[in-house]
This record gives sequence, C-alpha cells and structure tokens, in this order.
Amino acid sequence: MSKVLIVMSAADVWERTDGSAYPTGYWAEELAAPHEKFVEAGYTVDFASPRGVLQPLDKHSADPEIAGADCARHVAHAEKALREFGPLLKLDEVDINDYVAVVLPGGHGPVVDLHQDADLGRLLIEANASGKLIGAVCHGPAALLSAVDSQGHWIFAGREMTSFTDEEERLFGTAEGAPWLLGARLRELGAVYSGGLAWQQFNVRAGNLFTGQNPASSAPMAEDMIAALA
Repeated sequence: MSKVLIVMSAADVWERTDGSAYPTGYWAEELAAPHEKFVEAGYTVDFASPRGVLQPLDKHSADPEIAGADCARHVAHAEKALREFGPLLKLDEVDINDYVAVVLPGGHGPVVDLHQDADLGRLLIEANASGKLIGAVCHGPAALLSAVDSQGHWIFAGREMTSFTDEEERLFGTAEGAPWLLGARLRELGAVYSGGLAWQQFNVRAGNLFTGQNPASSAPMAEDMIAALA
C-alpha cells in the first residue's frame, strides 16, 4: 500500500519582534482534510516532525468564529488520527523512498522551525529530485524554504506557488510584530508567487509541487495530489 508523509512543525510558540511569545500549533483543518482525503483514497499516512515532537493544536483552529462551523469535525479527526498513529516519526530517521508524497500543513509553526530544518530540507530535495509529489498549504510553504542545496540554491526558486498571503496575515492580526511575512519572503527568494482573495480557496500546481493559500485550500490540494498520483 502506498504511503504519504505529513510533516508537522514542533513549535508551540512564535517569538515576535517585541520579544513576546505568540502561542501556535497545528491548524486542524490543514492536517485533518489531507489526512482524510488520502486515507479515503487508500493511502497509508505517517506523521513526522523534528525530533518526533507532537505539536499542540492551534486553539484558533477550534474556534468556529475563526475556523468555520465545521472546525469541530476537523479537530476531532486530527486528534483521532494523531492519537491512533502514536509517537511521531523523527524527521532525521525518515527514508523518503518509503513515500509517494509529502504534505506540509500550516499553523504558524513552519515559520518558526521547518523553514530552516536541515533534515526536512534533505527530504524535500530528495523527494523533488525523484518526482515525488509535494504539497504545502497556508504557512506550510515556509517549510519549502528548508530545501537549499549544497551550493546554497533554493531548489524551488522559479516555481509557481501560493501560501497564506501577507494580506491575510494582516487581517488575522499577526502581521505586525512578525519577524518576516511568508508571501514576501517567498517572492524575495525567487518564487513565482500568486494569491487569491482573502480566506477563499486558491490552489496552484507547478509540476510535482502543489500549494494552497489557506485552510479552505487544504482538501482541494489533497484531491489534486490524489488525482495526479492516480
């Protein structure tokens, strides 16, 4: 049976420029929706993170006023999936050859640790070189920044992609005090970046790279990846 790897951040706080700590964690829909779609399609899904740390839930993703009326279902699915999987795999022990695809969900954690995680960078470089599918949604595309080769070249430069936009970061109230904004950083480093309307589904495919702008883009991203794998 083919396997898919979901890589989570290990971060539970996002340090702001004023030194304050903003609590963070995984965003329920961005983890639950891809997991649900891949399992329904017959794939086995593994979870991994730096050091195998289980990141907490971002409480905002359990608030229906923020995350929508269906958020309780996403929270329940994510918590059940993680509980049943058990201890997460450690990124430095993962063999990418075991998987057909890698999924990078958001929450603010990837801008804290995954964007510079050398083990993830190695896995993504190997995955991309062998044509495996790579999906990243919301703040998950920050994790793509880890994929820098031995010559210091970001392997996703020149690729079309999207992410949580700088406008959405401002509307969410987390742009001021952020050490850097994801959309701006991706553009600065050479991504061919585009974004849609705030909070609306927006997905981009560029070869084996699938990106989604926000939580609403999580399920469509997974559906696109499943269709490509088929």
